[in-house]
Amino acid sequence: MNRTGTLALVASLLVIVATPAQPQFENVGSIDFPTSATGEAQQHFLRGVAMLHSFGWKQAREQFHAAQEIDPNFAMAYWGESLAYNHPLISQMDATEPTRVLQRLAPTKAGRRSKAPTDREKGFIEAVEILWGEGDHVARRVGYMEAMERLYEQYPDDAEVGAFYALSMLGAVAATRDLSQRLNIRAGTITLKLFNENQNHPGAPHYTIHAFDNPLHAPLALEAAYRFSEIAPAVSHARHMPTHIFIQHGMWDRVSGNNQSAYEAARELWRPGDGMGDAIHALDWGQYGDLQRGDYEKARLWIERIEAMSGQGGFLEGGARGAAGVARAVRTVTLLKSRYIVETEEWKIQPITDESSANELLATGLSAARLGDQQALAEAEAALKLAVDGGASGDAEAMYKEVSALLHAGMGHAGVATGRMDEAVAIVEAMAPPRGAASPIKPVHELYGEILLDLGRPADAIERFETSLLQMPNRPRSLLGVARAHAAIGNDEEAANAYEKLTEVWAGRESFDGYQEAMRFLRGTR
Repeated sequence: MNRTGTLALVASLLVIVATPAQPQFENVGSIDFPTSATGEAQQHFLRGVAMLHSFGWKQAREQFHAAQEIDPNFAMAYWGESLAYNHPLISQMDATEPTRVLQRLAPTKAGRRSKAPTDREKGFIEAVEILWGEGDHVARRVGYMEAMERLYEQYPDDAEVGAFYALSMLGAVAATRDLSQRLNIRAGTITLKLFNENQNHPGAPHYTIHAFDNPLHAPLALEAAYRFSEIAPAVSHARHMPTHIFIQHGMWDRVSGNNQSAYEAARELWRPGDGMGDAIHALDWGQYGDLQRGDYEKARLWIERIEAMSGQGGFLEGGARGAAGVARAVRTVTLLKSRYIVETEEWKIQPITDESSANELLATGLSAARLGDQQALAEAEAALKLAVDGGASGDAEAMYKEVSALLHAGMGHAGVATGRMDEAVAIVEAMAPPRGAASPIKPVHELYGEILLDLGRPADAIERFETSLLQMPNRPRSLLGVARAHAAIGNDEEAANAYEKLTEVWAGRESFDGYQEAMRFLRGTR
């Protein structure tokens, strides 16, 4: 094959001579990405790009390094490595390591450009020069997207140009917090086309999932989610990512199973001293899925796992990166513990300190309200207000409104309580559409429905619970709430439908009070 020929990677059949095959590197999907390189350097490159599409950063870097060792002037191997240090959708795109990578290729932009033999490769290099250049991360991401758009206009039928252009749009959305869905739809349109052309391409279903990760568009990505579950078992993120869409459909068994698999893949690569990496996603989302299924024993196990990993030195990296890892671990542990209290309704009033997180304060506030401790509830409200006054916003502000509503409801101030909940609704509806685990950990519409039920307004509660279920299908607490509300106004048919769905979600949880309530109602109406 000549140097300009197209090389197709079919990873399941590929054996790399330079590195002994390992189980986690057996399957990563298949891509068609011609470059000016050939032989083993190109094979390593293709494998690296396939892993890059699945956000398998560590694995991708190993492959790009192998390609560089074989061909030190292979510009695209450095291009690929530069993209393997930052999450393109949620990070601040730290340019430190990527810049070092590019400087290893050549110390100047002109020198690096000269090592890219074709106009297409020059286009890829020029785009990352913008991404890792000067300016804040928002400007760099938008500039990178514009460079990739120009490259896409030159090569509209090139699958890899299209895939990376789509990802650049999603990165720009994340950076600019564009809620219009305009770029999401354009990116998803491109990746769906790629997916239809090659259902084994790891990036096509992956970016389709990201593009349509919201309650309205999630059905467009369900087929992609099923497929991505199978394409790249070598990469933890690829096992986790389909659960973005499974959550949007309330498919709790799949949310649990996929994240268990993702956790196992992350643990296989992880060593004491490494950052937590992709295990964080699996630990977080896996617990949420098991809480919805009613598997509270497994939900506690997720907490034990993250505590064990951090206890084994999972955050020993030095400097700011290590400090950020520690902070992230602490946040995740408190999140999982607080969520456990809220979802299981095993109420627990925790001591309030200056270090209490908003999630802990919400869990304590809910516990205090349900246990009738107005003093503890007032203290939780005051602590959350202090956080909001100190600059906390978004979820923290919504949580403050939730706890304040509970406090005033307990004081008999019904109008103030519903007013606070109206404010909480306005806050969350101004944010991005819900995705992933519930945030706040007690969904605002669900809590509003429960408060309205307590105030003797079941007809109004129905609307709130139904909104919650539109945004987060098959949430058992919302199903239980809407069933109770329909039953309270004598709408037995709708109540029975909701109770029956609840028994399906909580199948095998016959000891749960909610399950027993559902069965009593169903037996009484049939």
